[in-house]
Parts: sequence; C-alpha cells; structure tokens
Amino acid sequence: MRSDEVSNEVRERELAALRSAAVEALQQGDVVRAEQIYSRLLSVAPEHAEALQFVAARHFERGDPMRAVAMLLMASQARPDDPTILHQLGAAQSAAGDWRGSVDNLKKCLSLAPHLFLARLRLGMALEQLDDRHGALVAYFSAVNLAQASKRWMSDDSTPPGLRQLVRHAIGFIDKERSGLFHAVLEPLRQRYGWSELKRVEECLAIYLGEQSPSLPDPRQAPKFLYFPGVPSQPYYARERFPWQVELEAHTAMIREELRAVLSGPKQLESFLLTDSPQDSADLLRSSGPGNAAWDAYFFYRHGERYGAHAETCPRTMALLDALPLVRVREHSPEALFSVLRPGSHILPHRGVTNTRLVTHLPLIVPTDCALRVGGDIHEWKEGRCVTFDDTFEHEAWNHSGETRVVLIVDAWNPDLSEAERAAVTDLVAAIGDFNRECELPTPKG
Repeated sequence: MRSDEVSNEVRERELAALRSAAVEALQQGDVVRAEQIYSRLLSVAPEHAEALQFVAARHFERGDPMRAVAMLLMASQARPDDPTILHQLGAAQSAAGDWRGSVDNLKKCLSLAPHLFLARLRLGMALEQLDDRHGALVAYFSAVNLAQASKRWMSDDSTPPGLRQLVRHAIGFIDKERSGLFHAVLEPLRQRYGWSELKRVEECLAIYLGEQSPSLPDPRQAPKFLYFPGVPSQPYYARERFPWQVELEAHTAMIREELRAVLSGPKQLESFLLTDSPQDSADLLRSSGPGNAAWDAYFFYRHGERYGAHAETCPRTMALLDALPLVRVREHSPEALFSVLRPGSHILPHRGVTNTRLVTHLPLIVPTDCALRVGGDIHEWKEGRCVTFDDTFEHEAWNHSGETRVVLIVDAWNPDLSEAERAAVTDLVAAIGDFNRECELPTPKG
C-alpha cells in the first residue's frame, strides 16, 4: 500500500472517530463538548459538511449569523444539493440582513424539497423585506397550507413557541393581501356595473376568504369550493328557466346517432374519475351487480379544454354545444360530455363545487331501473327530456339494469345570477385558479 493511501486511511479513521465522539456527546446532551469535537474535526477536514452545519448552528444561536453564513457557504460548496444546508444558510442570511441571498438559497432549497413549509415561511419573510408583497403572499400561503395539512400551525398549541409570532404575522399578511388581490380583480367590474350590482359577489368573496360564515338556506346544500349567496336554493330547476333546452332536446335523435357511432367504434372512452387509485374509485363508485362498476366519459370539454378529436368525430353535436350558453371560465368550464354508466354501476352520494352553475342532463339511452337522486328527491330520466339540478346538493345516480345508460351532460349558469355577477364569477374563479397554481395548490373543479 502506498504511503498516500495509508495517510488517507488514517485520516478517515480519525474523522470517523471524531464524528462518533461528537454524536455520542449529543446523545448525552452535552452540546458544548459536541461543538468542541466538531471544531477539532474541522481542523482536520475544513470541508466536512456535517461539522460545518453543527458549528454554524451554534454560532447562529449565540447571535453571530455572519460566522454561521461563512461556514454554511463552505458546507453548501461541499454538498450543493443538500436542502437542509440551503435552508439553514437561507435562515442565517436572513438573520444577517442578506435578504437577497436568503431568497436565492431558500428557493434552491425548495426546488429540492418543496414540502419544507418552514423554508417557505422564511422565504415569505425575506420576500416581504424586499417589498415583494405578492411573492411573500404566495410563500406564506403555501407554507401555512402545507403546515396545516400536517396538522401544524392550527393554533398556538400546534406551533413551536419560537415560531408563533412569525406564523401569526404570516396569517395576518395572508388575510390582508389575498383579500386585496381578489378585490382588485373585481375593481374593473365595479367601475363598469356599479358597486350595488356586485353586492352579492362581495359577500361570496367574503365567504370564500373565511371573513364571513355562509348562511345556507337548505342544510342539504354544501358547495365544496364557492358558495354564491342570495339565490334560491333548490335541488331541481324548472325547464322553463332554460329556453335553450328546447333546441337541445329537438336534436336528441341526431346526438344519439353520433353517440352510437362512438360506442360502436374503437375504444375512445375514458374513466370519468380520471384516477388510478382504487380507493378514490371506491369512494365514489360501487357495483350493484356481479360485474365491476364503471363510469366512463366521452368529453367534448373538460375543465374548459376543448377535445378537438371528439369534435371531429361528432361534428353536429359539437356545433350544437358551441351554440349553447354554457359557462366559460378559463381552466374551469365548460364541462360537456357523454356520461356512460355501465350496467350495475352506482355513483355514490357526492357534492359539486359551486352553485354559480347548474348541471343539465339530456338523456340519450335510458334502460329501466336507472335514476338520479338530488337532495333526497329521485328523478327518473326520460330520453330526450332535459333535467337540470344544483349539484352542490348531495346527489347520486344508479344503473341497476343490464344495459348501458348514457346522458349528455352540460353545465350552464345559474339563471338567478345577473350579467354582472356572471362576469365577476368568471374573473374571480380564474384569478383564484391562477393564485392557487402559483402556490402549488389545486383549485376544485368539476
């Protein structure tokens, strides 16, 4: 063995022994001795990342963030992709007043470990110091949501004492800035229509932001996302409220003809649930017969996205849909599809996201023993006759027959919203989606 190899082996044994002694000291609660041993280790190996992190933390605790930053910069050079080092470095830079450096390193940390909500909280603080209020809002909001998803920061009891003041500040900042963000979206519409025309929208936004509790007139109703107050609450709506349904019903035979071509051709259907999770499917779908339950779909629009290939396959149906007054909200609506419920399938009780829009079914193929229940009231589909309901009421559907049931589903505005209110909801929901995407949070759809 060459002398340099022997020297390296001796050095590694020495480093291992020092590290083991430092860890033992920590296990015994002797932090001072652990720091002394780690410092000796650094005299042998100045680039040792673990020792640098520990000694830097001790300097930070003693109120010397500059020395901590210097050591952590060395540690990050040794381990450039270690999110714990980058997080610690960002925190030390904040304490030293280097807000820009803190932002850079905390962002690097979160690109490697996006689940670190404490790093997001510190990023929000640094961005706020740099007067990037929107960036701070996004960081604070995502931090609090991630923490609360883990049952942290729900109250003082679930927040470490050293973080309570900062968490309270972040929540107050979120409340003020998020309200301002969404009220700014509505301002052009206030100028156009007047404040009085948007009074119910203001109340809707206050409920969404948690500034006001909803007063639901019917206990069976519970929107998952956005409740619009002041409109009549009812499971089903009279057909006369939707004059366009006459034209839709008149084309039932044509739509059914294109549907049959789809069903008889190559497989083009997909699961309505869009999930590979057996648990997710079991929560919403159950078999009432010997076969497996299946709820399939042939989308013309899904969350506002147009299915061009399906438009070419069913051109007359798509032309008819495009002439209807469907809800059109970017990345949200319209929703239009053939809903295919296989024999023995039961769609279990569930609720929709908002009462600003209603769901219409045009029944195309309806065997016996198939029905819809909304708010406890059962409706039996009749081919060629539309039924419209508010899906924020608990609803379910079943096909207990031995044949496939198909309805055309479209969504349309709740007729009790004014033109100004529809415009406001359109802009508001799009803005909420944009903000949630920035915060890496989902916006409820469907």
